[in-house]
Amino acid sequence: MRHEITEIERELMLIGRHATMAMLNAKPLEGRMERSSYVLLRRLHVEGPMSIGQLAEVFGLDTSTVNRQTATLLRSGLAERIPDPDGGMARKLRITDEGLSRLEQERAWTLKGLASVLGDWSPEELSAFADGLARFNASIAHRGGCHWPRPETAS
Repeated sequence: MRHEITEIERELMLIGRHATMAMLNAKPLEGRMERSSYVLLRRLHVEGPMSIGQLAEVFGLDTSTVNRQTATLLRSGLAERIPDPDGGMARKLRITDEGLSRLEQERAWTLKGLASVLGDWSPEELSAFADGLARFNASIAHRGGCHWPRPETAS
C-alpha cells in the first residue's frame, strides 16, 4: 500500500471526527439539522421531487433506511409528499418552504465554519483543495454509480 494512501485514510478519518465534534459542540445544538436530513434536502433541492425508491437508488441505501430518514423530514415539515408530477404511481417527496429555509440556514452555518477554518488559505490553495475534493468524489461516484448533480459553476 502506498504511503500516501495511508495518509489520505488518516486525514479522511480525522475529517469525519472533526465533523462529528463540530456537530456535538455546535452552539446552539437546538435547531441544528441531522446530517442525513441535510443531505436528503440538498438532493431534493438540486433535483426536485423524488420518490423513496429514487432516493434509495441515488444514495445506494435500502428503501427502509430512506423511509426512516424521510419520515423525520415529513414529521418536521421540511418535506412533503406530493403526487408524481410526471403521472407515475409512486408519490414523491418535495422540499417545503420551511425545509428550504432551514437548509439555507444550515448551509450558511457550514459555509461560515469552513470560511473560518480556511480563512488563512490562499485562493490558489483553496482552488487546489476544491479541485482535489471534486476529483476524489467523482472517482467514488464513478466506482459506485452514485453521482451527485453538479452545477455548471460553483455557488
